[in-house]
Order: sequence, then C-alpha cells, then structure tokens
Amino acid sequence: MSKMKFWLIAGAEIVISIAAIVGFSALRQHRAHREMLQGEAYYNGRSVAKDYRKAAHYYYNAVRRGNAQAWKPLLDCFCRIGEEYYRQGAYSDALRWLERAADQGDATAQYYLGLCYYEGKGAGKYLGTAADLFRKAAAQGNASAQYRLGACYYHGTGVQQSYAEAVKWYRKAAEQDEPNAQDNLGLCYENGLGVRKSITEAVKWYRKAAEQGYAYAQNHLGNCYYHGNGVQQSYAEAVKWYRKAVEQGNTNAQYSLGWCYENGCGVSQSYAEAVKWYRKAVEQGNTNAQNSLGTCYYLGNGVSQSYTEAVKWYRKAAEQGNAAAQNNLGNCYYNGQGVSQSYAEAVKWYRKAAEQGNTNAQYSLGWCYEYGQGVSRDKNLAKTWYQKAAEQGLNAARERLKSL
Repeated sequence: MSKMKFWLIAGAEIVISIAAIVGFSALRQHRAHREMLQGEAYYNGRSVAKDYRKAAHYYYNAVRRGNAQAWKPLLDCFCRIGEEYYRQGAYSDALRWLERAADQGDATAQYYLGLCYYEGKGAGKYLGTAADLFRKAAAQGNASAQYRLGACYYHGTGVQQSYAEAVKWYRKAAEQDEPNAQDNLGLCYENGLGVRKSITEAVKWYRKAAEQGYAYAQNHLGNCYYHGNGVQQSYAEAVKWYRKAVEQGNTNAQYSLGWCYENGCGVSQSYAEAVKWYRKAVEQGNTNAQNSLGTCYYLGNGVSQSYTEAVKWYRKAAEQGNAAAQNNLGNCYYNGQGVSQSYAEAVKWYRKAAEQGNTNAQYSLGWCYEYGQGVSRDKNLAKTWYQKAAEQGLNAARERLKSL
C-alpha cells in the first residue's frame, strides 16, 4: 500500500471517529437539555401536575449528562421536598432531603434542617448544631434564620447568651421585613436589652410588624397606645390594634380587649363583653384572664356572683404563678369566701405574691405579721413588708409604718 493511500485511509478513520464523538456529545447535550426541560415542567406545573420529586429526577439526570445549570434547581427540589415533609410532620423524611441540599450550602435547607435539630424533630434535640445551621443560613441572608439565630442569642439556646448579638441578628432580619424579628427588636428597644432603651424605636418596629398582620406586634402596639408609651395615648387606637390581634386568636389581646370592656376604655363599658373576651383568653390558659374572670365572679360582674367560681379561677392562675391571683386567693382564704377560712393559707398565698413584688400582698403579709394572723406576731417582719409596699407607693403601708 502506498504511503499516500495509507494516510488517506487513516485520515478518513480519524474524521469518522471525531464525527462520532461530536455526534455522541451533541446527543448527550440534547438529552441533558430535554431532561432539564422536563424537570422545569414538573417544577413549575407546566402542562403536568407540579411534582418536585419528578422534577428532581429529571434535574438529576440532566446534571449527570453534564448540564451544570440543572444543579441549582436540583438543590431547590431537595429543599422543597424536605419542606413538604417537615410541614406534614414526616420529620425523618424531611431530614433525609434537607441534608442533601444543606450539605451543598442551600440556605433554606440549612434553616429547616436547623429547625429539625432545634425542635428535636426527626432526630435528637441538638441546640448547638441547630444554632450552627441557623448561622450558616443567616450568613447567606436568610431572614428566617437570622431571626432564629437572634432568638438563640436572646435566650442563650445553643450559644452563649448575648442581648447585643440577639439585637444584631434581629436587626438584619427586621430590615428584610421579617415580622417576628421586627416585633422582638421592638421588645429589645422597649426593655433596653442589648440596645439603649427607646420607646419610640420600639413603637417603630412594632408598627412595621403589626402592619404586616403579625398578631403579637399588634397587641404590643395596642399596649403602647393604651399606656401612651412612645405614642399619643389613645384607648380607641389601643382597641383598634387589640381587635386586629384577637381576630387571629392572640390570647393577650383577648385579655386586653376584655379589660377595655370591663373598664370602658375605648369602648362602651360592658361586663358581658368583658366576660366574653376573658373566657376566650382563659381557653388558651391566659393567667391574667383567669384572674380577671375570677374577679368577675367575685363581684358578680357580667356573671352570677359566686365566690366558689371566683376561687376556682383565682386558683388556676395562682398555681401558675400569677401574683395578682395569688393575692386574691389569699384574700379569699383570709375572709373565708368560697373556701374554709384559714389565716395560714392566706399567708401562704400572700407570701407567694409578695415575693413577686405585689404591693397589696406585701401590705397584707405585713398586716398578718403585725397581728399574728397565720404566723407568729413579729413587728419587725411587719415593718419589713410594709416598707416594701410603701416603697412602691402604697399609702396604706406608709400609714401602718407610722403606727408601729
């Protein structure tokens, strides 16, 4: 065979091989593109029912065939499938899918995976791991994770407690209009936690969250209007925001609206309406409402008068640590109303309330020590408790101190 013929044949074979490789590559790209399009159809519910699992299947095949653009929506599918399982309560399945996306840096998956570990759902409760995952997602700008990380710092959950760090992360989330963070940032400003105390700033953040329909913030903003904190005092505005919150079942707003009806603040006075809202709040275990409902029964306001019913509701609240109810229950024992009279039991409940700073209980406990009712007579201890009540402005306590 001549050299010329050899090179002609060899050249032809090379051309054929190159063409085959190019053809195979083109076919591979075509298939990858087709898989990508099928993934998009299932992802968006275009011409087929939306199905993230099927979308993930096609995106995965596209990635295997070299389509790098399919990688991001594949991770998003993993995350969305995990979210679905999380909301359905199938936490073990949620973990399996969320871990795939979280390991590749998906912020939403990191957030939901953090929630699983924070709440102990689908795995053990690992608060430090949860905080780390929230931090990773927060660093990528995930507002929900920023709020959660702020909450971890606020309560010292999985991290060293720090109000300053809490405020830092609440602010980042709040600036992205995350209503939980806006409300909590408002609380920090109202109470001077991690920031200089500023009622004006508190109102600003409460309002931002309240206008987004966040019930807790609506109740907080209502409280500001009720007391005139950071805004011009207005019972009518307070009631307006309480109503918005109660429409979402907020128990504190239910109690506050009941209080407004009981006292005719911003609404026409109505004991019946007050009792109605107190009952709604007590159904959710609100201790302030339990105490107020007890007082309605004690006085016969909006209900048939009954010391027995009063004691029932006072006791429910008192046993949960409500100081006002503890004082009221003490009064019932002192006077034998709805219970067998017992100075010793009265002192027991007065003491619980007094130790929480309840001025009326401090005065009553001082009285019991002065006259030896339920305790050994002790003028020094009587003075001690009268003094505590007097320091909080109770004039009756000041008068008793003068007489000792």
